[in-house]
Amino acid sequence: MDLSTLTTEQRNPDTLDIDRMSSLEIVTTMNRQDALAPAAIQPCLPVIAALVDRIVEAILAGGRLIYIGAGTSGRLGVLDASECPPTYGVDPGLVVGLIAGGDHALRHAVEGAEDDAELGARDLKAIDLNAGDVVVGIAASGRTPYTLGAMRYAKEMGAMVGCVVNTPDSAMAQAADYPIVVRSGPEVVTGSTRLKSGTAQKLVLNMLSTAAMIRLGKVYSNLMVDVQASNAKLVQRATNIVREVTGVSQDEARCAIERYSSAKLAIFALLSKIESDEAARTALAAHGGRLRDALAATQAASQR
Repeated sequence: MDLSTLTTEQRNPDTLDIDRMSSLEIVTTMNRQDALAPAAIQPCLPVIAALVDRIVEAILAGGRLIYIGAGTSGRLGVLDASECPPTYGVDPGLVVGLIAGGDHALRHAVEGAEDDAELGARDLKAIDLNAGDVVVGIAASGRTPYTLGAMRYAKEMGAMVGCVVNTPDSAMAQAADYPIVVRSGPEVVTGSTRLKSGTAQKLVLNMLSTAAMIRLGKVYSNLMVDVQASNAKLVQRATNIVREVTGVSQDEARCAIERYSSAKLAIFALLSKIESDEAARTALAAHGGRLRDALAATQAASQR
């Protein structure tokens, strides 16, 4: 295996003397290198947006978004997937993160798992991958056998396939319908792709899931109206959201959230003046849960 051709494995000319630097010089150098990641993503924005559109279409049709990767890349996919339910109130099975070696690999290195192409396919089979799903492979090198095997299996099953890689002309980019190739360049520490490459991957995954959830109506203005109030902080956040949008008092906001079990539904009921819980739910559902659309329709109806 020749890694020397991979840009992520090449030596960074700006850090050849990093082992002689002071702590301040090291972190300043790292900060300067990290700042290159967002700029490297900019040329990828059209492909990222196209993949977001495909993810939205798939979810509306009953499909899922599935991230898959090994090591740091796999952990980032699992992280992004695990944050969608509390933030946007979606079912835990809607956005799925798979990592080579399973959940144990989130905390421990599982030697050899990333080299098993068949394992990638088996992990997708285990969650009943189907043609309606979207699979996004993640790997700095763009060649990880586990991830590549999963992507190829997904294509065989008729699923749409994207990838997030940091190396141009990679096998994963060639296999993907939506190849997101972020040319983040050599790392501060040669080959340590948990650094700049991982930062770039995290930024892209943020875009994919966040933009998709916004398009699906999980955000009103810039507020996470579908937040799950599962702890004290999130209860207060949901209360603040209802107060911000409707102008009611904190007590009124909390009472509305308790009544409707949802900040979004509480906002809709308060602003639409619909008294019946069931009628409010039905009206909001008629617009796919998109609060802005439901409110506009209610306002238009009241003016007729």
